[in-house]
Amino acid sequence: MKTFKGQKWFEKENAETDEKYGTEPHERPIEDLIKNSLVILDKPKGPTSHQAASWVRDMFSIKKTGHSGTLDPHVTGVLVCSLDNASKTMPLLSGHDKEYICLMQVHKEVDEKKLVDTIKSFEGVITQMPPVKSAVKRQNRQRKINEIEILEIKENDVLFRVACEAGTYIRVLCADIGKKLEVGAHMAELRRTKAGPFTEKDVITLHDLRDAYEDWKKDGDETKLREILLPLEFAAKKVPKIIIKDSAVSAVCHGAPLSVGGVSKLTSDIKEGSTVAILSLKGELVVLGEAVLDSQSILKKRKGIACNIKRVVMKEDAYPKMWKEK
Repeated sequence: MKTFKGQKWFEKENAETDEKYGTEPHERPIEDLIKNSLVILDKPKGPTSHQAASWVRDMFSIKKTGHSGTLDPHVTGVLVCSLDNASKTMPLLSGHDKEYICLMQVHKEVDEKKLVDTIKSFEGVITQMPPVKSAVKRQNRQRKINEIEILEIKENDVLFRVACEAGTYIRVLCADIGKKLEVGAHMAELRRTKAGPFTEKDVITLHDLRDAYEDWKKDGDETKLREILLPLEFAAKKVPKIIIKDSAVSAVCHGAPLSVGGVSKLTSDIKEGSTVAILSLKGELVVLGEAVLDSQSILKKRKGIACNIKRVVMKEDAYPKMWKEK
């Protein structure tokens, strides 16, 4: 399970997988990988997030692409783009925290200590009104600022890093800082440096993505493309997980609830009602489920339902039926 380090695992029942069915995510044929992968784009200034994702769709000649966490046209940085079937995993990434580097311009000269103290006062839970041009209803809502680190102050320019809850508007944050300073301020530049488990270290430019695609399409060299394309399972990096036996795969792919008898391994962070990534013994993401029981209950019980199925990711016929239809 190379993809999922950093979580505590329990073994409920040792099980082996049949090599005739399924494929380890990193070993998928390149055509299958393209349709079941994520690309972590370094979105340039200019296009919308939708436009950037559409360029990727057209480049690979696939049916659809999606993205997690919209960036305004003038904002650059980490944009998680899903290819084809990987779009089913986007709900796993929608609520993760984000990090940004922001250049804010203060409209009048302010004492540096007052400036620093005012900016730092926005750490914690704040109330924001979304901007006029936004995809959400314009009403006050609370968001959490986990940390603001001031990197540089030069005259009226302030460069800072902000780690925040998803859905925080940095443009509004800058304006609110300006109001509290009583001199005004605005966001001059913004770059997203982290989205959930993905950081600037993971990004690829559209130009480099095109080069890797051409290497494969014209010369048959998959090397660069395989380095760039992340199997869709990476979307579940920080999500509670259950590994199921081969005998349970087809049943859950057809929508049947996952029984505790089908569980081989599980992580320790499953809570009743939480979203769970249900994986095959080869590490393939099979379905997304909603936990009926917590980790300890699943581990101890011999009968009952562990998870209800919310979204099927794997093809129904990837593993053979080992269950009887009523």
